[in-house]
Amino acid sequence: MSGMNTNVDQQKVYGADDIQVLEGLEAVRKRPGMYIGDTTIRGYHHLVYEIVDNAVDESLAGYCKRILVTIHADGSLSVDDDGRGVPVGSHKSGKDAMEVVYTVLHAGGKFDGGAYKVSGGLHGVGASVVNALSSRCQVESHKNGNQYRQQYERGIPQTPVEKIGPTTRTGTVVTFKPDLDIFKEPGMAFDFNTLSNRFREMAFLNAGLHICLKDERTDKKADFQYTSGVAEFVSYLNESKKAIHNEVIYFRGEKDNVDVEVAMQWNDSYTESIYCYANNINTFEGGTHLIGFRGALTRTTNSYAAQKNLLKDYKDSIEGEDIREGLAAIISVKVREPLFEGQTKTKLGNAEVKGIVESLVNEKLADWFDRNPSPAKTIVTKCVEAARARDAARKARELTRRKTALDGGSLPGKMADCQERDPSKCELYLVEGDSAGGSAKQARDRKTQAVLPLKGKILNVEKARFDKMLSNDEIKMMISALGTGIGKDNINADKVRYHKIIIMTDADVDGSHIRTLLLTFFYRQMPVVLEKGFIYIAQPPLYRAKKGQSETYLKDEAALTEYLLSTGLDSFKIKGKEVAIADLRQMILNIQKFYALLKASSTKYDQDVLYYLLTKVEKLEDALRSESALKGAVSDMKTWLQSNPSLGVTEVTENIAEQDGKVTATINTVRYADRKVTVVTSDLLKASEVIELRNLWKAIQGISALPLTIEQGATEHSFEDYNSFFEHVMTSTKKGIYIQRYKGLGEMNPEQLWDTTLNPENRRLLRVTIDDAVAADETFSVLMGEQVEPRRKFINDNALMVKSLDV
Repeated sequence: MSGMNTNVDQQKVYGADDIQVLEGLEAVRKRPGMYIGDTTIRGYHHLVYEIVDNAVDESLAGYCKRILVTIHADGSLSVDDDGRGVPVGSHKSGKDAMEVVYTVLHAGGKFDGGAYKVSGGLHGVGASVVNALSSRCQVESHKNGNQYRQQYERGIPQTPVEKIGPTTRTGTVVTFKPDLDIFKEPGMAFDFNTLSNRFREMAFLNAGLHICLKDERTDKKADFQYTSGVAEFVSYLNESKKAIHNEVIYFRGEKDNVDVEVAMQWNDSYTESIYCYANNINTFEGGTHLIGFRGALTRTTNSYAAQKNLLKDYKDSIEGEDIREGLAAIISVKVREPLFEGQTKTKLGNAEVKGIVESLVNEKLADWFDRNPSPAKTIVTKCVEAARARDAARKARELTRRKTALDGGSLPGKMADCQERDPSKCELYLVEGDSAGGSAKQARDRKTQAVLPLKGKILNVEKARFDKMLSNDEIKMMISALGTGIGKDNINADKVRYHKIIIMTDADVDGSHIRTLLLTFFYRQMPVVLEKGFIYIAQPPLYRAKKGQSETYLKDEAALTEYLLSTGLDSFKIKGKEVAIADLRQMILNIQKFYALLKASSTKYDQDVLYYLLTKVEKLEDALRSESALKGAVSDMKTWLQSNPSLGVTEVTENIAEQDGKVTATINTVRYADRKVTVVTSDLLKASEVIELRNLWKAIQGISALPLTIEQGATEHSFEDYNSFFEHVMTSTKKGIYIQRYKGLGEMNPEQLWDTTLNPENRRLLRVTIDDAVAADETFSVLMGEQVEPRRKFINDNALMVKSLDV
C-alpha cells in the first residue's frame, strides 16, 4: 500500500453540489476571454468592434448610412448610427426587447434571416457581452418617432426602458466604459490609430458608408467614406508602391445568394498583399473564397499568356506564386449562412463559395485581359520575370536549406548552437556584431541558448527580389540556422529549431535599423514564425549603477530615477513638515510625470500657457465660464510670461470672445522665430492630459506647496518651483554612485551580458505580434520600400511624436 494515497477521506469529494450554473451575464464576467479573446488591449478594443459591427450590419441591410464613434475624455466611448434603432416594447420573455438584446446572451435578430440577410454577428452575444464587461453602459434607441433609453452597470439594468420624448431621427446610440476590474493592465485606453485602421477597413468594404471617428481627448478626427469601396482599398494598399498598370481591376457578381467583390492591381514590389473578407470579417487564414480566387487567377493568366504567345521565351508554365508577386488584391464575399472554421472566424469554410468565386474571376479577369492588351502584357511579363527568378532561387534555396547531422551538413561557421534538440526549449539569439556575439557565446547557457552573430546590416528584403535575397550571406546563415526552409509555399513552421528567436541589438539608431531590417525579413519571408509568436526583442539595460560593492542594472531612465530615489532620499527633509520617505519619493515621481506630460502636451498647447492656467489660476472652472473672468486671468498670465526672461517669450496676443454661452480665448505666443497658438475653452478641462496634469498637481501640492524649503544635513535649500527642486534632488542622489550608460552590447563583459540579457531569471523580452496585417503591411512598405514620398509624409506627420532622437 506504500504507493497509494491513504488520505482520501481528507480530500474534498467532487459531487453534484460542485456543479455551478452561472446565470445571465455572470458567465461573461467570470470568463471574458471566451467571448472577446482576452482582457488585454486587444480585447479592450474588441468591445468597440462588437458595437460597430452591429451598426455595419444595419448598413448591409440597407438602413444605416452614417456611424459616428466618439472617444470621450473620461475613457468612455459612444457609437451612434442612423439605422432602424434597437427594437423596444414588450417581449415574450416579459422584459422589454431592448433589455433582452443588451442583457441576454444569444438574443438577436440575425438567426432567422428575416431582419438581416447578411451579417457578421452570428451568435447574438456582441451587445450583451459589451454591456457585461462595462462599468457603465447607456443605450438610446430612436425609433417610431420616440427616443428610448436604458442604463446599466456591469450588465445589470439600473433603470427601466424609459420613453424620453419625441425624435425626428432613427438609430441607436450606445455609450459604454470598459470595466477596469476586468481590464486590469495599467494605462489601458482606447487608441485612436488602432480604431481608425479598423474603421478605414470597414468603410472600404462597405462602399458609401460614412464612418467618423472623433477623439475628445486630443481633438483628432478621421472620416472614412469610399464610393468605390474595395477598388479604393487596393489603391490605398498600393499608395507606397509603384503600380505597373493604372487601372484597378474591379468586378462584382452574385450567384446563389453569395455576393462577390474582387479588386486587384499589380505593383513593382516582390511581395503579395492579398486580403480576404467574409461578411466584413477579415478571414486572414483564408478559406474557400481565397482558394477559388487563387485557382482562377493562375488558370486565367496562364491561358491568356499561352493564347497570346507571351511565353515563347519561357518553356514552363508560370506558377501561382509568380503571378501573385507584387499583387495587391481584396476578395470580399457576403454569404447568407457563413461557416467559419474555428471559434475565431478567421477561415471561411463554405464549399460552394470556392466555385462561385472561381467562375466569376475566370470570366471577368479574362474579359479584362482581352480589353486591356497593353497592361495585360506588362502583367504577364512581370510574372515571367518572377518565374525566372524563382528558378534561380530554387538552386540558391537548396544551398541555404539546413542539412542534418546525419547527411554531413553543418550550421553556419560563426554560429554557436545549443545542445538541446526540443525546439520548445531552444533559444536563438541574433546578435549585432562579432564583439557582442563573442561575449554572448561565452555568457550563454550552452544547453538551451544558441548565438548567431550578424555582421553589419542585412539586406532590405522589401527592395530585393527573392534570388538576390538568398545571395546575402547573413540571410543565408539565418535560414540555415532556423531550418524552416524559405519561400512562402516552402516554409515548414514545424521544422523551426528554436521557439524563441531573440533579436539583440544596441540601443542606438544603428541597432534600431538592424532590428527593423530583421523584422522586415521575418514579416515578408517567414510570416508564420511571427504569427506563432516565436520572435522576441531583447531589452538590455540602459544603465549600470554601482554604489560601494553593490551594482544594479536599470532598464531605462524611469528605472534609474526610481533607483536613485530609493537609495538617496534619507538625507532630505521638508522644513516644517513631517513627510514620510515613501510620500516624498512619490511626490518627486509625480513632479517628473507632471513635467514630462506637460512637455508632451506641447504638440497641442503652449506648455507655459498651460502651466500657468493649471497651476496659478484659482478656480479655473469659474474663469472659463465668463468673458471678464477669463480676460483677467489671461492678462495676469501675459504679465507673468513676459516678466520671466528665461521663458523666451517676445510677444503675447489674445482674442477672447463669447458665443452661445461658450467663452473662447485664442492666445498667440511668440518665442523668437517660433509661434504657438493655444485655444482655451471649457472643453480644456475635459481633455485627458489636462485631467491627468491637474490630478498630479493636486497630489504634489498635497505633500508640500510652494515655495518649498528642504533641509539637507545642516544646509537649507529653497525653491520657487518644483522643477528646480526635482533637478536638485536628482543631482544630489547621484553623489557617491557610479552610473554607466551602455551604448552598445559590446561594452558589457560576458558576466554582465548573462546577468542582464541572457539569464531567463533576470532578462526582459518583448514579444513581437501582428495584430493588424493591413496596417503592418502598409508600415513596412512606407518605411522600407522604394517610394520616397510616402516616407517623407510619414516623417512629417509623426515628427512631433518623437520622444527621443539619436542623431
